[in-house]
Amino acid sequence: MATQPSGQRKLQILQALAAMLEHPKGEKITTAALARRLDVSEAALYRHFASKAQMFEGLIEFIETSVFGLINQITERQQDGLAQACDILAMLLHFATNNPGMTRVLIGDALVGEDERLQQRMNGFYDRVELALKGALRQAVADAAAGDQERDVALRASLMVAFVVGRWHRYAKSGFTLSPAQDANAQIALLLR
Repeated sequence: MATQPSGQRKLQILQALAAMLEHPKGEKITTAALARRLDVSEAALYRHFASKAQMFEGLIEFIETSVFGLINQITERQQDGLAQACDILAMLLHFATNNPGMTRVLIGDALVGEDERLQQRMNGFYDRVELALKGALRQAVADAAAGDQERDVALRASLMVAFVVGRWHRYAKSGFTLSPAQDANAQIALLLR
């Protein structure tokens, strides 16, 4: 690890942390365990991150950048509001499948006992996802030339976020064996009726 540029070292640390999160019944996530996994000293970790909380912030930054980048692509590519909502929900479920360690961050499981601001940041993430879904549903209402259904839009967006978070929880609590995307298309269709 000593010959790599700083940015690559940081990425390697975050990747190792994410990999450790994929084993919820494994060893406790500590900087000592992370350093052992990377075969470096704890001091080497602290040269790149001031605290363990900063390491988790790095994972959250990856989640936010990835998810909201994909949401932007969906809304630019797809004009139909219901199709946008469907694609956003499917993307969120597949993101967890592709990033099991990150799922524990998404549901807050990995953040228990860490700095409270990390969970607050994830709460803000949920709010932003809900806002994106509201936008898609508002577009769907406009597409249907329906009347004022703002309350329905807000309720549906909140229900959709709860659906996704529930599927993420189930995935993490199953030891990453029950795919959050299993039967998702049928369930999403029911939510969007």
